[in-house]
Amino acid sequence: MKLTKILFFGLFLIGIALRAYAFDDGDFQIWNQETQEKKISNNTRITAEEEFRLGNNAGNFYYQHYDLGIVHDFNKFLGAGFGFRYVLEKSNSPKFQEEDMPYLLGLLNWELAGTKFNSRSRFEYRHFDYKSDFWRYRNKITARFPWKFTKLEIQPFLADEGFLTFNRVMFSENRFYAGVGMSLTKNLKLDIYYLLRSNRSSGNWNNANVFGTSLKISF
Repeated sequence: MKLTKILFFGLFLIGIALRAYAFDDGDFQIWNQETQEKKISNNTRITAEEEFRLGNNAGNFYYQHYDLGIVHDFNKFLGAGFGFRYVLEKSNSPKFQEEDMPYLLGLLNWELAGTKFNSRSRFEYRHFDYKSDFWRYRNKITARFPWKFTKLEIQPFLADEGFLTFNRVMFSENRFYAGVGMSLTKNLKLDIYYLLRSNRSSGNWNNANVFGTSLKISF
């Protein structure tokens, strides 16, 4: 039964990838994220995060961010927090350009038939020196399925994140994730995923196919 589930999920991922590569504007990218999390009380934690991205068929280092935040869990269902993200990105420029991004965070957790769901909402204020500032809202819903395999507790997940910008009030981006998470040690978790990123630029939608990893260590 477990083998059947693994094969089914593998075929699903392959199907998603093949469909994504049908787009002529699809670029292959590699994203790597590392997160450190420290509990400062039973219900409050501090997080530090770094992310690096390679684009143009993984041949161009075009993005990096550094994030520091604090999250408080009111109970097992609800949480909230705030933070600050510093972004360096080659946006229509050969040089990295800066962005400052303070944000507010809301979390909602629930479980259905053994599948754990998480809804993460973020309100971000995006400040730039080279263009006008604006607000953005993003919501990511993740479903982690109840199946776990091997001693690493390999667990499949799906997620989808939508972005709404308020400078022109439009749906500007969507990210669909399909991957697996695993426990390397008690305090070290790893996610490996495929991401289909759809981004609206100058009125047109462009797609990128991303191979991503996310490593998280908890103290």
